[in-house]
This record gives sequence, C-alpha cells and structure tokens, in this order.
Amino acid sequence: MVSNRELFLMNTAQTSSSPRLVEVVKAEGVYLYGPNGEEYMDLVSGFNVSNIGHRHPKVLEAIKSQLDKYLHVTVYGEFVQVPQVQFATELLAELPAHFQSVYFTNSGTEAVEGSMKIAKKYTGRRQIIAAKKAYHGSTQGALSLIGNDEYRKAYAPLLPEIDFIEFNELEDLTKITEQTAAVILEAIQGEAGVRVPDIAYMQAVRRRCDETGTLLIFDEIQTGFGRTGRLFAFEHFGIVPDILMLAKGIGGGMPLGAFIAAKEVMDVIKDNPMLGHITTFGGHPVSCAAALASLAVIKTENLVEQVERKALLFKEKLKHPAIKEIRGLGLMMCLQLHSFDQVYNVSRYCAENGVMIDWYLHCETALRVAPPLTITELEIEKACNILIKGLEKYA
Repeated sequence: MVSNRELFLMNTAQTSSSPRLVEVVKAEGVYLYGPNGEEYMDLVSGFNVSNIGHRHPKVLEAIKSQLDKYLHVTVYGEFVQVPQVQFATELLAELPAHFQSVYFTNSGTEAVEGSMKIAKKYTGRRQIIAAKKAYHGSTQGALSLIGNDEYRKAYAPLLPEIDFIEFNELEDLTKITEQTAAVILEAIQGEAGVRVPDIAYMQAVRRRCDETGTLLIFDEIQTGFGRTGRLFAFEHFGIVPDILMLAKGIGGGMPLGAFIAAKEVMDVIKDNPMLGHITTFGGHPVSCAAALASLAVIKTENLVEQVERKALLFKEKLKHPAIKEIRGLGLMMCLQLHSFDQVYNVSRYCAENGVMIDWYLHCETALRVAPPLTITELEIEKACNILIKGLEKYA
C-alpha cells in the first residue's frame, strides 16, 4: 500500500529537494501529532500563523456557526457579508483613526500586490523602494521586492522601478525622493533573521516619506496580532504607516490577508477603471468569522500582555555558548548560531525529541523561535531543555 508520504512526494508540487516530511494527523494548542502517536511542540506556529494556538475552541465554534449560514456567495466587494463587515469594524477599532478602509485578501502576498497598486495610483508615481534582505511574498510583484538577487534572478524580468535600501541605515533614506510612490518595509525583518530596527530609524523613515509625499507601507504579515508584545509592531516605534498589510496570524488558522489605508487612498480602485482590484475568494466568510473570533481570544485572554514575560523566560533558559545572539521582539525571536550545519542538526534533534523548530530564508545560520502566544511557562521550559540538549550535542 502506498503511504501518504510517498503520495506526497509523487503527487504534490515540491518546493525543495529536502522537505521535512513530518506527517500531521492532528493539531491542537501548541502541539502537532503524527500518525503513530508522535507529539511535537510547535515553536514555529505554522510560520507565525497560529498565534492563538492550533484549533482554538472559540475559532472552531465561529467556523462551525458560519458553516451553517453560507460559504462563498460572490466575488469580494459586491454583497454585504456579515463576517467581513464585523471583522473590518473590529479591526479598525484597534487601529489609529487614520485607517478607515480594509480590503481583505486570501494571503499576505496578495495584500502586498494590492498595496503596491493603490500606492502607484494614488501618488501617480512608479518607483517603489524596499529593503535589502526583505521578504514580502512570492508572486511576481511581491518577488520584485525581495531583497536578495538569488531569489529574483531566475524569474527576471520582474517589475521595473524597484530600488533597494539598507534596512536600519539612515544614510540610505536620501534615496527616497519626490519620484517615490511608496517605501515598503517589514516592521521587523523576519526572513533576514529577525532584525529589529532602531526607533530613531523608523521615525526618520516616516519623516522622509512625509517630506517627499511618499506613502509608507508596513508589512506586518509576520509581526501583527500580538506577536511582538503589541497588537501591531508599528506601536513600538511611535509612528503610523500610511498602508498596513496583515495576514498569517489574523485568520486564527484560516487563510486571510488584508491591506488597510485611509479611505481616500483605498478609493482609487473604485474608478478609472472600475473594479481596479478584485478577488474571488478574498475575505472568505469562514475565514473572516475565524479572524473575528481570534481577535476576541487575543483580547479576552490578555495574550498580548503575556508576551514579554514569556519572551524573557525563553531568554533566561536559552543560555549556551553556541548561541552567539538572541535577537527579536516579544515572541518573534532568533537564535543566532555559528553555521547552517549546526542549525540543521539542532533542528533535527529537536524534532526527534518532540520540538518543531526551523530557520530563515535569508539567514540559515539562525533558529526561528515563534511559538503560539498561548504557550505556557512549563511548555517553554520543556522546549528550552530540549533545545539546550541539542545545542550541547552539536556545539
């Protein structure tokens, strides 16, 4: 009999020559479960998706309730769908008054695509500036913004008039001019190995954009919904972007993204041409119902308020000579090691001993630590003990 693993390799598209091949039959809370009773503590959160853990009961309840009403009914933006309306209303209530309009998408990459379009049309400009070592997604537009030639060159030519600056380097901000439609930055660079910018830098970016009439777009696809110890990471820097992009953690485990802006900016897609940005499944009613429940869980269970204490516990327990540095903000952390071999062997050891951990697209010498915000202190200690044993074995 052909196994699921063999069928996976035979019939599903592969994105690398060495997939993890961990078969999952169930997930709950901070754990993933395999077909033979394997149990893995998930320190990756489905890559910052499962902020409130896997299959939170409140999210399941909201999904089941919506299933009894309707699934897809029409393309986005035509019918009044209660889950979309309610979630947009609650989301805007958590944001500064500048944000007045939400466009729901299926994913973070689609939020990036939509943000680029409205920035160009609103400003009448064409140049977009992104940061080196950035990651914003894999569609052709989003890929044009990726700050690593190795990932772009195989798919060239990509979008024209994309330029790059060094992240957290004040001197590079002079590249932002009156010809720049938008600057797109991650609030914290994720795939570069969790690079947290200086507050002064982010405030300087905001000032330069104001001086040149450039829109500032923040990619909070990884950082949003409590991951950093604030509901949104821009709150750490004392600034407000013009356009905010969200995905991953907002859907409670369901696929959902969004870009959010002032109404006058968003309204450019209404005319000339009409339907200037459309999607069939964006803002799916089941996803929006799950997202609304997820936001309620974050607020009622005070998960954001617990983030810093849990992050400090990780830092206390993860002390080992093999760790050169721990970078991050809140429960978005990076353990900088010395080599990829070390990272690979430690991650393999952890998986064999019940802890799932991974590394970064642009920083293969570091381990990703981004557990669900619901992780308990006992679970943190258990995970750290296994990590330390892996480090001792492969130091």
